Amino acid sequence: MSGDGNDDITLIDGDAPRPGRFGQLEMALSPLRPRPRKPMPREKSALAIWFWEIDRVLLGLIVVLIAIGLVAVAAASPVAAAKLSGADGGLSPLYFLYRQLMWIALGLPIMVVVSMLPRTQARRLAVGLALLFALMLLLVPLIGTSVNGATRWLGAGAFRFQPSEFLKPVFVVSIAWLLSLRARDPSLPVISLTAMLTGIVALLLMRQPDFGQTVIFCACWAALLLIGGASMRVMTAVGCAALGMFVLVYLFYENGRDRINAFLNPVRDAAEGPDQVQLAHATITHGGLTGVGPGGGSAKFNLPEAHTDYIFSVIGEEFGLIACVAIALVYLAIVVRVLLRLLDEEDPFIILATAGLVIEMGLQAIINMGVNIHIFPSKGMTLPFISYGGSSMIALCGGVGLLLAFTRRNPYMSRSPYVMTWSGR
Repeated sequence: MSGDGNDDITLIDGDAPRPGRFGQLEMALSPLRPRPRKPMPREKSALAIWFWEIDRVLLGLIVVLIAIGLVAVAAASPVAAAKLSGADGGLSPLYFLYRQLMWIALGLPIMVVVSMLPRTQARRLAVGLALLFALMLLLVPLIGTSVNGATRWLGAGAFRFQPSEFLKPVFVVSIAWLLSLRARDPSLPVISLTAMLTGIVALLLMRQPDFGQTVIFCACWAALLLIGGASMRVMTAVGCAALGMFVLVYLFYENGRDRINAFLNPVRDAAEGPDQVQLAHATITHGGLTGVGPGGGSAKFNLPEAHTDYIFSVIGEEFGLIACVAIALVYLAIVVRVLLRLLDEEDPFIILATAGLVIEMGLQAIINMGVNIHIFPSKGMTLPFISYGGSSMIALCGGVGLLLAFTRRNPYMSRSPYVMTWSGR
């Protein structure tokens, strides 16, 4: 018994079914046919969703910096511990390494929790915290704690913290939010408002005195104006104001004038010895290209703040200039990675906030490294995620948490035909 020529299967008495004309074609193409995929297990926990939506490359670069920082603090900790211990030798040589581990243990959960927030909630949190830390900054001249001639901290002992460090990331996000309102209503005077807020913060910081943080706040504000599409007239006025402020700082601001004079005229009396920037430059060049080896540095013991402001010089001495270049490339990779994520972003607030946060971190790193290699005056600024410091580490973790929250993407949303249909309308 057999079928006609149009049948897909031909049967012959006593034989097994054989493929007909269409069946043979189907068997020939079967190796090219995609195999059915097994359904992927659906994880419903918040941590699993966060892991798939987060920018894991950016997170990995931050973890690399933290790991480098632990090695660097371990190398610089004996210097700071010896100076604080005195003759009795009360502190362990790795005292600051242990404390840095504690700050990291506090900061990383904050980073993860903040990065899990939706964008709207992350923005509201940043604006609320900006108001809180701005009020704390107002209290610093009244009830602040002085260290090394500067009044920058609130509290005492283990509970001492620096409000300006916590204010930096949330202030940038708040300014970005205000400037983004121009996209809805160009008539809003947000440029004047943000200029006034930045000026108030700058005056409070210079009173501490903290000239380095003042530069960071003002530079981030100017960068956000430029990214936000401010007119050439506005940017020219900002540039002229910056030049005028520089002249006023040199004429009337003793702390800034002393730092500029020490940078421009580094020759000092033999009785005074070299200044901090000269010591940092001598330390970073002492190791050459490959360094003297972990724990083998000797010039680092001359540095005043080896574990904080001048930790980059310690890295140069013990691990070499090649390691310093590698660290600079990691910071560059972070900036480039974030800016690349913004290429297909359309929300003005996300563009401004994300760019502002990464500019703040990159600028702080540039200033710290520039001071250590003697191209900038001394500013008392930490190297992000590498220098020792509780306020710095926790504030940076919070800032990166905001950065990760603003750059979170659902990788499956763009593949959905429904999303494509709605976005095309």
